[in-house]
Amino acid sequence: MSENLEQKFVQQLRENQNIIHKICRLYTSDADAHKDLFQEITIQLWKAFPKFRGESKFSTWAYRVALNTSITLYRKSTRTVSTVDYEKHSFFISAEEYNNEEEEQLKLMYQAVHQLNDIEKALIFMYLEDKEYSEIAETLGISEVNARVKLNRIKGKLKKILNP
Repeated sequence: MSENLEQKFVQQLRENQNIIHKICRLYTSDADAHKDLFQEITIQLWKAFPKFRGESKFSTWAYRVALNTSITLYRKSTRTVSTVDYEKHSFFISAEEYNNEEEEQLKLMYQAVHQLNDIEKALIFMYLEDKEYSEIAETLGISEVNARVKLNRIKGKLKKILNP
């Protein structure tokens, strides 16, 4: 791949890596799994980047790749996924350390979100990131109406979990 393409990818990844960290936090329970998933998502983004046409924002596209990678890996944990040796690539992206010292309410919210299924996690995550319903629908490949209905149900489910 050209150096220019590589530079664009590294820049976009740096600007959007918090998205990936947040998704990793949703789908993992410890720091090692978080780092492994972050690395796998980065590799999948890199492999798919030449096909990124810019028809949507990079962040929307990265959400889709990251969520699909997370759901695939953690839904079928017994399935082996082929990976690419990260060190063989000439670029290195230093991941900012993710601050695990969250306030108590955030921990409770993550505990509640961990009780949701994979698709519900993706929907509530994007909602909490203040994404428009149209972007949520586009990213997850569902209708905008379906996204709204599902989110209302998820909000109710989370209320019951947090306030039994």
